[in-house]
Amino acid sequence: MSVIVVTGTGTEIGKTIVTAAVAAVAAAQGRHVAVLKPAQTGLAPDERGDAAEAARLSGAATAAELARFPEPLAPATSARRAGMAPVGPQEAAAAAAKLAEEHDLVLVEGAGGLLVRFDADGGTLADTARLLSAPVLVVAPAGLGTLNATALTAEALRARGLEPLGVVVGSWPDEPDLAARCNLADLPEAAGAPLLGAVPQGAGALAPEDFRARAAHWLAPALGGVWDAEGFARSVG
Repeated sequence: MSVIVVTGTGTEIGKTIVTAAVAAVAAAQGRHVAVLKPAQTGLAPDERGDAAEAARLSGAATAAELARFPEPLAPATSARRAGMAPVGPQEAAAAAAKLAEEHDLVLVEGAGGLLVRFDADGGTLADTARLLSAPVLVVAPAGLGTLNATALTAEALRARGLEPLGVVVGSWPDEPDLAARCNLADLPEAAGAPLLGAVPQGAGALAPEDFRARAAHWLAPALGGVWDAEGFARSVG
């Protein structure tokens, strides 16, 4: 079973676009890809969710969403306030396992950070990853403050018997400041895991065909791409 769980050090930092990039590279290699969003919050029923957006950009075959809760809050909170049944880690893991029976790669995108609650029992995305025995890809912002959040996420993973697959910068700025440039060297130290890519700011606004053509240049070989961390660091000074 080939499943990767995608989490972030916070919200609105590029998880969906990184998920789309990983999916695009895999799809270009001829793999049958599914994107699963266990709990989508903050969107109306007729709005495009994160899984559908990742599939649109990447050309992934399948987009799946288990539940949608109306308010832009943690899934457990949004479900409770809407009077709806939450989606727990067991349901998310079961759905991912079922998708993996028919797909070469399943990408499970969380909501917010690693320990955001899915349900009233305190279930989290980390529990889903543990149930699946799946590696966890961490998406982090580029700038000041990212090292602490990345280190905390990696520590939380290891405390639960999970290892971070690596870190991808979710939105690399057009004009990186000193902190962002230094973080290229410091993020792997903070995570205890390799830096596996940097997706440029605004990548999600590209036309799908352009996104797919460029995605391999944003991700390291471990994710199927051609991005080189040392070369990228030299190029940005």
